[in-house]
Amino acid sequence: MTDIELPDNPLELARLRDRVTQKLAAAPLSGLSDRELLAASEVNERSNRRGVGVDARLFAEVSQRGAYRLAGSQMPGKYLEGQLRLSARARKQHTDAALSLSSLVAFSGEPLDPTLPATATAVADGDLSLDHVAEIVDVIDAIPAGIPADVKGRAEAELAEVARTLTPEQTRTAGKRILAHLDPDGELTDDTDRARSRGVTLAPQDRRLMSAISAKLTPAARAKLEALLVLWAAPGMNNPDDEQSPSGSSANVDPDALAAAAERDTRSQSQRNHDALEAMWTFLIANGGLGEGTSLSSQLVVTASLDDLESRSGVATTATGTRLPVKDLVEIAGDATPWLEVFATASAQVLYLGRGKRLASRAQRLALFGRDRGCTAPGCTVPWSRTQAHHMPDWQDGGPTDIDHLGGACGGHNRSVSTTPGGWETTILQSGPFTGRVGWRPTGSNEPWKVNHALQPEKILPTFGDRVTESGSAVEKWLSCRIPAPPPGPPVPPGTDVVRYPA
Repeated sequence: MTDIELPDNPLELARLRDRVTQKLAAAPLSGLSDRELLAASEVNERSNRRGVGVDARLFAEVSQRGAYRLAGSQMPGKYLEGQLRLSARARKQHTDAALSLSSLVAFSGEPLDPTLPATATAVADGDLSLDHVAEIVDVIDAIPAGIPADVKGRAEAELAEVARTLTPEQTRTAGKRILAHLDPDGELTDDTDRARSRGVTLAPQDRRLMSAISAKLTPAARAKLEALLVLWAAPGMNNPDDEQSPSGSSANVDPDALAAAAERDTRSQSQRNHDALEAMWTFLIANGGLGEGTSLSSQLVVTASLDDLESRSGVATTATGTRLPVKDLVEIAGDATPWLEVFATASAQVLYLGRGKRLASRAQRLALFGRDRGCTAPGCTVPWSRTQAHHMPDWQDGGPTDIDHLGGACGGHNRSVSTTPGGWETTILQSGPFTGRVGWRPTGSNEPWKVNHALQPEKILPTFGDRVTESGSAVEKWLSCRIPAPPPGPPVPPGTDVVRYPA
């Protein structure tokens, strides 16, 4: 194959690469021999891995110039999430790669070498993938601060070299061995290292509305948690399936009652830990853990659609973005349940309270929650509890504090609204499938208005038949005195908890 003259302009090269990829995707593979097919696969993978370095350079340049602002993003990471639609994991990997593989520029204007030079070379050679880079970054970050810089540099070079022949998982194993060699007894790890790696992460809810928690606890935090679990997660304590189960700490419970409850307890230790934590949180909330004051973000506030309430089914949404079955609403909402009725029976008069004031009234904030669920900027996932009431037009430009001129916006997006290029402009859409929603687009552009689907994906999903109805739940009794019940369905066999479609 003869050499092809390539353009020098990076944008033209990127477009050429895109065209080549499209051509390759449509090319018939049947004419290749087995060896040629394997060779094509290996060359393509090498190209993809070299692209990791290209991605890192591009993102580093976008970040250093602040070019992400032209796309309406306030932070480089938000550009990856909002414009390139990367996952949280991919966003972190791309950010780490840009910081580790790229030649950045210091504030003084002096060019800086990549922080992981050997890894950057291996990526440029097409030997390491983004997952390899992520594993190497994690290992290097875990090296104690007390290790000399030259030793840390040799560790990175050795790990990058062996990673050329290993999978990402094998690279992680090799990295653990390097860490064990550098600090075999853990004596070099100090409070600074532990504080740097501490954290608790709450993963998004899955399709069953369950949430995974991952954590790295400091020794002090673990000791406190274990002391609480010994008392709150003891067999028989805080069992939601046993009405006679003692609640709170076992230190304050009659020993005979606890022993009897323990005999009835069939939960695993993991389940007892879960129930103990929930009981602690319930106790904390009931005893003022959310604070006093009038801030809505310090209260439990829940919204649910009228259809879901009337059918005794579906999912409600809390102010922090958590989704919970409607049947659980009464049990967790407590004092917040009156706010639920705002969305079931609110009139225009209620929604227009507070006209002429810069700060939105509580009723208006609640109405915004019911409509917006959180920040309305496209792709933003900030829940309602961390948003502000955004005026359209801005308050200083004469924007009234009326519900049809307000929308939810996080602090960053609220400040990004501007009449100059590089900002956002907003409006309440007056027509189309998203009438009444807040539309966003770059200031001064002719782009179509965009709404935020991240917090309300159900708005763009098709309807999949009738909803199921759960009979006999506590919420039905609570709702029966507020909302007329639907026509009764078929008779339920005695002693049977039936889940059926509405009649």
